[in-house]
Amino acid sequence: MAWTNSKVFEQAALAWLDRTANIDMDGDTFKAALYDNTPTPSNTVSAALSAYNAGTSQWVVANEVDDTTEWDAGGEPLVSNDVTTSAGVITWDATDTASGGSSATLANVYGTLVYDDTLTTPVADQGICYNYFGGANSVTNGTFTIQWSASGILNINAA
Repeated sequence: MAWTNSKVFEQAALAWLDRTANIDMDGDTFKAALYDNTPTPSNTVSAALSAYNAGTSQWVVANEVDDTTEWDAGGEPLVSNDVTTSAGVITWDATDTASGGSSATLANVYGTLVYDDTLTTPVADQGICYNYFGGANSVTNGTFTIQWSASGILNINAA
C-alpha cells in the first residue's frame, strides 16, 4: 500500500500522557530520516516498531534514502524545535530541515520518520510521527529541504 498520509504514532502520544517514556519535545534531539516508497506506515504499531532502524519495522535502513554526506543515514537533526499553544491548539514545530550542504543527491524520497534520537529507554529512537511528501521527491547536486507545515510538524487540538 505504501505512503498515503502523515500521522503521529499512537504510542508516542500514549508515552506523553502516561509518562512511560521521557520524551522532551523541546529539549531532546530529534531527527528526520528520509524513506522511499517501500514502507507502509502505520500509526498504531508498537513503540518498538515505530523506532528508527528497529529490527523488523518499516523504518530500517534498507528503506532509507540518504547520500551519506549531505543527508546522513539516520537523518538530519531538527533545529529550534519548540512546543507552543494558542487558541486551544498545542503545536510542535521546528525550523525547516535542510540537507547538510548544497550538493545533495537524493531520489525517490516519499516521506520522513521523525524520531527522538535522545531517548534510549524504554525504546531507543522511538518514532514520534511520519510525514508523507505527497509523492516522489528528489534533488540532484542541490539542497533538499523538508518544509514543515505552517501548522507545525504536529498539533493537538485541545479546544
